[in-house]
Amino acid sequence: MNTEVFASRHIGITEKDFQPMLETVGVENLEQLIYETIPDDIRLKEPLKLPNGISEHEFLMHIQDLSEKNKVFKSYIGLGYHECLTPSVIKRNILENPGWYTAYTPYQAEIAQGRLEALLNFQTMVCDLTGMELANASLLDESTAAAEAMTMLFDIRSRQQKKDGTLKFFVSEEVLPQTLSLLQTRSAPLGIELVIGNHEEFDFSNSFYGALLQYPGKHGQVHDYAEFVQKAKANDIKVAVAADILSLVLLTPPGEWGVDVVVGTTQRFGIPLGYGGPHAAFFATKEEYKRTIPGRIIGVTKDTDGNHALRMALQTREQHIKRDKATSNICTAQVLLAVMAGMYAVYHGPNGLKYIANKVHTLTKALAQTLETFGFKQTNTAFFDTIKINISNVKELREVAESKGINLNYIDSETVSISLNEAFSDNDLKLLLSCFVESQDISKDSSKAIDLKEAIPNSLQRQAPFLEHMVFNSYHSETELMRYIKKLERKDLALNHSMISLGSCTMKLNAASEMLPLSWANWGNIHPFVPLNQAEGYQEVLKELEKQLNVITGFAATSLQPNSGAQGEYAGLMTIRAYHASRGEEHRNICIIPASAHGTNPASAVMAGMKVVVTKTDEKGNIDVADLGEKVKLHSENLAALMVTYPSTHGVFESSIVHITRLIHEHGGQVYMDGANMNAQVGLTNPAVIGADVCHLNLHKTFAIPHGGGGPGVGPICVAEQLVPFLPTNPVVETGGEKAITAISAAPWGSALACLISYGYIKMLGTEGLTDATRIAILNANYIKDKLKGKFEVLYSGEKGRAAHEMIIDCRPFKAHGVEVTDIAKRLMDYGFHAPTVSFPVAGTIMIEPTESESLVELDRFCDAMLSIREEIDEASSEDQHNVLKNAPHTLEMVTSDTWDYPYSRKKAAFPLPFVSENKFWPSIRRTDEAFGDRNLICTCTPIEAYAEV
Repeated sequence: MNTEVFASRHIGITEKDFQPMLETVGVENLEQLIYETIPDDIRLKEPLKLPNGISEHEFLMHIQDLSEKNKVFKSYIGLGYHECLTPSVIKRNILENPGWYTAYTPYQAEIAQGRLEALLNFQTMVCDLTGMELANASLLDESTAAAEAMTMLFDIRSRQQKKDGTLKFFVSEEVLPQTLSLLQTRSAPLGIELVIGNHEEFDFSNSFYGALLQYPGKHGQVHDYAEFVQKAKANDIKVAVAADILSLVLLTPPGEWGVDVVVGTTQRFGIPLGYGGPHAAFFATKEEYKRTIPGRIIGVTKDTDGNHALRMALQTREQHIKRDKATSNICTAQVLLAVMAGMYAVYHGPNGLKYIANKVHTLTKALAQTLETFGFKQTNTAFFDTIKINISNVKELREVAESKGINLNYIDSETVSISLNEAFSDNDLKLLLSCFVESQDISKDSSKAIDLKEAIPNSLQRQAPFLEHMVFNSYHSETELMRYIKKLERKDLALNHSMISLGSCTMKLNAASEMLPLSWANWGNIHPFVPLNQAEGYQEVLKELEKQLNVITGFAATSLQPNSGAQGEYAGLMTIRAYHASRGEEHRNICIIPASAHGTNPASAVMAGMKVVVTKTDEKGNIDVADLGEKVKLHSENLAALMVTYPSTHGVFESSIVHITRLIHEHGGQVYMDGANMNAQVGLTNPAVIGADVCHLNLHKTFAIPHGGGGPGVGPICVAEQLVPFLPTNPVVETGGEKAITAISAAPWGSALACLISYGYIKMLGTEGLTDATRIAILNANYIKDKLKGKFEVLYSGEKGRAAHEMIIDCRPFKAHGVEVTDIAKRLMDYGFHAPTVSFPVAGTIMIEPTESESLVELDRFCDAMLSIREEIDEASSEDQHNVLKNAPHTLEMVTSDTWDYPYSRKKAAFPLPFVSENKFWPSIRRTDEAFGDRNLICTCTPIEAYAEV
């Protein structure tokens, strides 16, 4: 074995495994299987034109060299991004811990109670600091959260008036530039008219449905918005506020004014800058809007035994259920980052946060008043951490500051703003002041002693307590927090325990060498708006990653800006929309989507201003080409796009795909390919070959970014030549094409820090490794399919009987035994496995995707578990529902109880196969009561007395 070949570490199947696997699948060699799986007319004729893979050691040296090309300045730019201090105990035990970063979205609550508790802490923190009643468990960034507020309030107003139509939304000129750009992107397709202006001059016309304010403003001014909110409420105008979360420690929370929504980012709560992301945004609102709030809400309920339990609440709001009726396409959150931000609040507690906020504020006051003694005019009448200075010669100041490794926010030729942060010290203050002294030829002796004056009016000083719950007042030593984090981690099943074979979700190895650089200061401490010459390492990585993805997809250009798969869908459709508009065909607004599509597809299409037309699937699960043809002809004049997942959501390489894409083009449409299943394409076929015009790629699936318990995700789009001019830009750092659409996410390159992972994945695997990974993913899926044959039947397969990289197993026949697909999912927990994807895209089924990273031993363990469950199904009967499946999962408390009233043994319940006892994972609760939790919605760490009522 060549120990320097990364592919041998990433791919779980070894040379000795091939023969028994190929025999099970019934082929002579791997190439025969690929031939029988992928239609020959879309196979690539040549290998990918990428370099050979490099070893892990070579990659780490390479990425270290690149990191040294970044210049880590002290950045006081602000604009929503601030240097912060990540507590080492959080960095070591969460950010660098696969027990946290390899977990999946907590749809299976019984094996996700640790993550759910951490997210409940996050929600509580947000509610306490904002003064609101309800918060979700994170969004993508502040700007997209503000856009979600705009659209949520639009939906509420439209439903209240029982009509749709153009309504105005006021945006304060104090709003961050990237937020304004994103609001422009989101508002246009929905017919929302943005009106940008001074909130003090707002006329409160009844043509407005909502308003967005910034608190503090983009250059630091703290406004008292209480009167504005009162007038808005009197005129039935709903108000959203984008707030800085650290400032809310000292400032009056917006909830006290009666606002409807508060949004922002928790980046400065211990999350590295990372050149723009990933960071967890927050979204807080009133409980009356609980049915319309975007994203995920963590709620309290009880389990079968009446014990306290947590789960994702009100899931019927999500786009998976509401599809084209959804008001948001949010799928990926930023769970890992939300967990870190929540733990930051747990570690520091209310007193620690007050200390940090007061330190930042005090140093800002000292800076402001010292500069005033030098003769500079500071124009903010009230501020928290940002001051605005009038200065005669900004150019000289910038030259001096950059020579000392300092970045400021240069507003214009005579104005600069300075935003301080948690990492700012007395020595930093002296260095910063020296920049002004040297650049403006001021005598060092001209400063006078200062007596710090109050910079926050009494009316805006926070009086309300916050973070009073025990969890925020118990773990302030490293020992205690380390143990608390470990306690939660033990409740969660992640990839470091066993295979998570989720169909459509591609839970593959997130290699340690890919992850290590994320903790390095030269990657973490770069502000997204620094000059490009300070981020040369990042620029090299990002440009090279774009080229790599171009080669893999066969397309002409890539935008890395979308920071989730759903964002990628939206970005791709918006480029198609812009393309049609550039040709004078704005009327093209029909988007055809197969019935089997992921729920984000129709939701994204509606957000992009398109009308969804659903096309049927045939009895084999493929797109009904005849039905599609009829609908294409019917809507030919207005056809904008087809959204298609390939291989299909049913796990099949449909042979008619080239005919389908050609048909769309013949009628003037563009083809959007959902890249969720790209793990079955890389190196063997590509979106360009099948005839697509744009695709998004889930870097958190195919390209090894970990799911992080439900995020971060990265969803770049790759486009054909005609769509290149429309790739998205950023208002601060220009990106995108010549006719670029406005921003899709807040940062120029989205979640740039996470892109290091995919860059490393491609760099280390190289052409051969990437292609082998795809081949093995297909082999592993077909191995499981044939291993389970006769006991679990696959619903759909290709023309030659093969699955792609995943398969759908039909569990509906087991209803005759009284067994539902949910029972199988819960029973798998007793065997130490996370259930595959349940009831998507077909109710009563499970979709299995093993990926290329799993070993034959692990595949066999999973198959043994499934076959054992099949025997248990045969033992069950619809008359007797008191069986091992219906009672699953079995907790440690249940199995060790003094009483055992079940007709099967404790051993069968907890240790159904020998391998289970070697590495037993105990679900921490029994099945959750979803209905009870939705009827009694509790989404914060309420006092323990409230739990007693539950």
